[in-house]
Amino acid sequence: MHKTPEQWLEEAAPQKRQGIFKLFLGYAPGVGKTYSMLSEGIRRKSRGEDVVIGLVESHGRKGVSELAAKLETVPRRQMEYKGALFEEMDVDAVARRKPQVVLIDELAHTNIEGSKHRKRYDDVLELLDANIDVLSTVNVQHIESLTPLIQGITGVVVRETVPDWVMQRVDEIVLTDLTPEALQTRMRRGDVYPTERAERALGHFFKPQNLIALRELALQQMTRAVDRSLESYLEKEGAGLTVSLRERMAVCISSNPAAQYLIARTARMAQRMDAEFCVIYVDIGADGKPENQRTLAQNIRFAENLGATVLRLKGKNVAEAVARVVREKHITQVVFGRSAQSGWRKWLYLSAVHSFLRDAPPVDVHIVTQEVK
Repeated sequence: MHKTPEQWLEEAAPQKRQGIFKLFLGYAPGVGKTYSMLSEGIRRKSRGEDVVIGLVESHGRKGVSELAAKLETVPRRQMEYKGALFEEMDVDAVARRKPQVVLIDELAHTNIEGSKHRKRYDDVLELLDANIDVLSTVNVQHIESLTPLIQGITGVVVRETVPDWVMQRVDEIVLTDLTPEALQTRMRRGDVYPTERAERALGHFFKPQNLIALRELALQQMTRAVDRSLESYLEKEGAGLTVSLRERMAVCISSNPAAQYLIARTARMAQRMDAEFCVIYVDIGADGKPENQRTLAQNIRFAENLGATVLRLKGKNVAEAVARVVREKHITQVVFGRSAQSGWRKWLYLSAVHSFLRDAPPVDVHIVTQEVK
């Protein structure tokens, strides 16, 4: 029997080993994440894909309920907890059904005690490992690294969070956006919460200044995701290209306690430019003493507290190692500290900077003078 061209293509195509994880990100309840997720599920079903709902919460919203009715729903698992009945997604039933695509709402949800997994994102990861594509939703305030900032902005303690390592597993992020004014209008109409609850919310979490700040955080999260996608693409396809759409600042440090001044100075520069900020330490075997290890650990902890990504490298030559990471990470600006003012130390310092400039791709270099104590 002769194979059709389509059969040949299907056999030649690389086999997908894990499901694709697509996340609909919003900045507050009511911006339309679940509606957007369901709309995509319906579109994919119309294209012939096998799509089911693992769990969708309508919260009484008519539009969401009407869309959900157009897709098959895997029955939920009923569980008793402290004398009351609850329903959770039946992850085993979804796995047995083995659709091509499953829709799972509210990624940050904590499952009822006695469930297979403690968190819904663990259910999602299991289904991805079973080669099922997952569409899910989350609000920016549930991203773990942002929760202290969210609390400072809104005064609300967010108890259900998604670790940042789970966010790194996401293949595609779609920003579901709505202006704060439009969201408040939806609230007043009763489209998000019942009217009496909406009025209370508008005076607290949904205040204009909160919504503007949360929206800014969601946009920043989206920008970082786009930058990661570009970096991944350049690593695979764009050998030799040094494109960067956002400023990325790096500072080189040692175990010297004075490095904390450099870190703080670079952090302020990065904030003013809305740049990504990383700290580079190259281990050339010169910091083996316990006191050096202690001050190095303090420097790294200080950098992390200021929001830096710390890159620890091993190498024989600091300049070559830094030039390599600048090229690989598409860093646009580098900060070096200068404490040596004269003699052979000054010569070694200038020689190292010259070596870096020779090996590095086009990059701006800042020389910051440190006070010697």
